[in-house]
Amino acid sequence: MELLEHEEQISIKRKCELLSINRSSLYYEKKIVTNDDVALMNEIHDIYCEYPFYGYRKIRAVLVSRGYKVNRKKVQRLMQLLQLKAICPAKKTTVRDSKQAVYPYLLKNLTITRPNQVWQIDITYIKIRTGFVYLICLIDVYSRRIMGWQISIFLDTDACEQALDMALEDASPEIINSDQGCQFTSESWGNKLAGRSIKISMDGKGRWADNVFVERLWRTVKYELVYLHRFETVSDLRNAIASYVKFYNTQRPHQALKYKVPDEIYKEFEYVKGIDKKVDVIVPVLGVNNISQILCENLS
Repeated sequence: MELLEHEEQISIKRKCELLSINRSSLYYEKKIVTNDDVALMNEIHDIYCEYPFYGYRKIRAVLVSRGYKVNRKKVQRLMQLLQLKAICPAKKTTVRDSKQAVYPYLLKNLTITRPNQVWQIDITYIKIRTGFVYLICLIDVYSRRIMGWQISIFLDTDACEQALDMALEDASPEIINSDQGCQFTSESWGNKLAGRSIKISMDGKGRWADNVFVERLWRTVKYELVYLHRFETVSDLRNAIASYVKFYNTQRPHQALKYKVPDEIYKEFEYVKGIDKKVDVIVPVLGVNNISQILCENLS
């Protein structure tokens, strides 16, 4: 009896603290689905079946046009009860795995003076009739040349490595910069770059501007190709991207390059391999005698 009397003296706040529960949960009343809600849910379901790419805001707009008086929060709650979610690509192509290694950003205060000094890589998504696919590109920062690319229906490391393999057929960079996506923090990606003695650089968290050159490429590709055409299949898109990459590298004048094309800037320099194959010297394309002289100076 004394215990009960003592319990009555304890405040609700103190009881919640002792039980480690949130006090607001004591006052929560579960919302009951009424007959009106059932009718509204049926209407929402019908709209969703017709327009599965509509989110709760657009579905609410359709409901209002049909005479329903409902706010967006209620539509959102009912859609959650129905487990309905708009079909659309995920906003994030960058998903970091906290268990994997993250590398420092190496481009701060770095002056980029030649091709193959720094490459950047990134991933974007493109809509086709049957869904969405991913485009991976590597770009040479100095010349803006697209070095390698790949189309994939999966957001995985394999596609990134295939794009890298294409790029490495032409040259090998000193640094490759990427975001902190799990594709680029994976052991497989790190080992592949380490095997080629390529330094790994990564953007800071939320720092899209650190990879600005390849980000700018996405805008160009989408406005000059993707938004102007309708792609039925992955094969259609792959053929279109292949043609556009050739056009971009060899014909499209680039304002930042004083209206020269990327290939023209890239080929103003050439790789000269050292005799011992341990020294890579990048020099402007000069006469044979000048190149020989620079090579001898670097090997001496």
